[in-house]
Amino acid sequence: MEDVNVSSIMDKTKTAMTLLTDKLQKELSTLRTGRANPQLIENIKVEHYGTLMPIKQLGAITIPDARTIEITPWDATALEPIEKALQKADMGSSPVNDGKLIRLSIPQMTEERRKELVKIIKGMIEDSKVKVRNERRTAIGKIEKSKKLKEISEDDEKRFKDEIQKLTDSFTSKVDDIMTAKEKEIMSV
Repeated sequence: MEDVNVSSIMDKTKTAMTLLTDKLQKELSTLRTGRANPQLIENIKVEHYGTLMPIKQLGAITIPDARTIEITPWDATALEPIEKALQKADMGSSPVNDGKLIRLSIPQMTEERRKELVKIIKGMIEDSKVKVRNERRTAIGKIEKSKKLKEISEDDEKRFKDEIQKLTDSFTSKVDDIMTAKEKEIMSV
């Protein structure tokens, strides 16, 4: 008696939870950990030819060593605007323009800053878990509505609720794993 409506609810819930964890990973990747990472700067907006564009659209971003990011613009006229945008972004060090490319040195993080970042990350993690639970609540509400409308049986309702709970547990666990990995990355010197 399984209804297409219920499998649609399951699919939408899984998709929403996947998007939440993907967004979390992307947000966490932009947090400065003391290591060079292209994601730290690739979305910084640069005004070039009267348009705001992310750095990644203006040049190649490379990581020659663990503490240096290099930006080689495809158009030499973009050097100065990229440099200004990086200065505005306040990355903790000044960009160095050598006429061909821009080097940005990532400063070593202090212990205090590391602990501060971990607190910020824990807040982001908790927020993501709340959003995952909200998706669960929404899906369960829709399943209960389907049961009231007699679109599914009581057994199906219980089975779908159990599936949604397993899905929620799986995504909550994934969020915890993301937290553990990021905390380890930040606290390693």
